[in-house]
Amino acid sequence: MYDVQVVRKDFPILERQVHGRPLVYLDSAATSQKPQAVIDALADYYSRYNANVHRGIHTLAEEATAAYEDARRRVADFIGAASPRSVVFTRNTTEAINLVAYAWGRRTLRPGDEVVLTVMEHHSNLVPWQLMAQDTGAALRSVDITEDGCLDLEAFHKLLGPRTRLVALTHMSNVLGTVNPVVAMARAAHSYGALVLVDGAQSVPHLPVRVQELACDFLAFSGHKMLGPTGIGALYAREELLEAMEPFMGGGEMIREVQLERSTWNEVPWRFEAGTPNIADAIAWVAALDYLEALGMAPVRAHELEITAYALSRLQEVPGITIYGPRAAEDRGGVVAFNLKEVHPHDVGTALDQYGIAVRAGHHCAQPLHRRLGIGSTARASFYVYTTAQEIDALVAALHQTQEFFTRVAGRAGRPL
Repeated sequence: MYDVQVVRKDFPILERQVHGRPLVYLDSAATSQKPQAVIDALADYYSRYNANVHRGIHTLAEEATAAYEDARRRVADFIGAASPRSVVFTRNTTEAINLVAYAWGRRTLRPGDEVVLTVMEHHSNLVPWQLMAQDTGAALRSVDITEDGCLDLEAFHKLLGPRTRLVALTHMSNVLGTVNPVVAMARAAHSYGALVLVDGAQSVPHLPVRVQELACDFLAFSGHKMLGPTGIGALYAREELLEAMEPFMGGGEMIREVQLERSTWNEVPWRFEAGTPNIADAIAWVAALDYLEALGMAPVRAHELEITAYALSRLQEVPGITIYGPRAAEDRGGVVAFNLKEVHPHDVGTALDQYGIAVRAGHHCAQPLHRRLGIGSTARASFYVYTTAQEIDALVAALHQTQEFFTRVAGRAGRPL
């Protein structure tokens, strides 16, 4: 039985007060909070066996190496990868996508080739492909959305063709919350011989994700959005693809042999991990994976569906609110972007902060999507394993008061709200 009140006791930051009020943290899509187990794991590494990995034969180095490589195995197990060798540690989802763009794209893409993206992509899954298109002469194609915030699948199928080399798409939109039908889209892309990259930054923390079932060739995701530390992420790729890719960066660890004029590369995945890696945060990430697996990803998803459905219902009570994305909670993750009539999202965010409520305000690194929606920015509330219905109630009450405040201000100024 999922008990959110029991879960909350594991997160010390949730005891905080902000502006004299209990913290209501509704910004988990930006970064999640950390359970005590993750904090302890980080401190334990630095307190007991801090050492560089792969390079020493002393006890601390061997312990650190074993824990670091165990973290790789644990990440592989979490997403159902066939082998730890298919998992490359990166700093975050952004670096993982850039790795594919440069190490695969630079070697593979040619003038006239096409990369299919979507209008709902985070900048991290747009800009690397724009840069690669400039360098290689490849063309970018974008899938539009329907009025309910879902991908236009009919348009997607029309974009696929013999020149399609890659489909790169988000599994879950960080603005609309839309959960995209990745499996069906991947199968369609594969029928044309194209590869599929999935941005899993918002999905891996919230959904049961198994790469074999997802049918993707690449999957990028971050530790900090799934209860782990910042500065650690991963790229999953089919091992044969990694074997065919050239290194992303050069330096120590990624080599087999170095001479003055040429070098040969290490085996995968280490050929893509130049220099000293983020050892501590990779090891602490394991504590986050253990925590999520103890909860169970199916119960995590069920809890978020319940919270999201409740939020969608309660938020509609706020006068002048516009909610973006699918109306049914089953079609989305724990993200709700909204605007209040005549109130700038930054003002909404600032006002909510006075009530101790943390939300995001801005374009959420998705400017093309906001332009498609005809707006410059939104406020965004996002939920996770520790979010309660009472926190949604606090958000709704604060939005009522925020709307009333700006209505009074507009009235005194003699202009309509």
